[in-house]
Amino acid sequence: MHIFANTSLSKNATNSKQNTFTIYNLPFTTFRLSFTIYHLQFVIALLLGGLNTALAQTHEQPTDRGYIVKVGDKVKNNFTITYPDGTSTTLKKLKGKVVMLQFTASWCGVCRAEMPHIETDIWQAYKDKGLVLIGVDYKEDAQTTTKFAKTMNITYPLALDLDAAIFKTFAREDSGVTRNVLINRKGKIVFLTRLYDTTEFANLVAAIDKQFK
Repeated sequence: MHIFANTSLSKNATNSKQNTFTIYNLPFTTFRLSFTIYHLQFVIALLLGGLNTALAQTHEQPTDRGYIVKVGDKVKNNFTITYPDGTSTTLKKLKGKVVMLQFTASWCGVCRAEMPHIETDIWQAYKDKGLVLIGVDYKEDAQTTTKFAKTMNITYPLALDLDAAIFKTFAREDSGVTRNVLINRKGKIVFLTRLYDTTEFANLVAAIDKQFK
């Protein structure tokens, strides 16, 4: 240990230590303050970002999924279903039957992915039990609809919906196709699907099966 004999030197040394402390303490305090402000800004941004994301997701994927009906509702409109060959039926005429309406379109990739499963897992499995399955082609003419059915190699019928009148009975016009509506013998909706989700599709098949128990 070194002892300074000169008092002024000792004082200078003390001042030097004080100065040293001051020089290092100020940046440290500033760093701590900056660190705190940074984290506060980060937390606020995170919260706002999460809120914005949640709002965006709510906007893109509303809880009703674009439907204006829900399970348990009775279908009120007695719409006409017209096929490309000119024949037609009405929902009223189908009362007392289990009816599935599949909303689709030739330009819809998800629809194309789902339709082979509808053909094999639903139509082929339940047509002889009395299921009425009708594909409803969204805003496409008879020629396009006929070609679409042939391309997809389906045997269940595709009907026309040129002005989206049938679609708008169940969903908002701009809310997207790839939908299935299952209606029981009393005319009530018992199941609704949106897009092609394998779990939801399996639940749809189970709901159809239940109608024939």
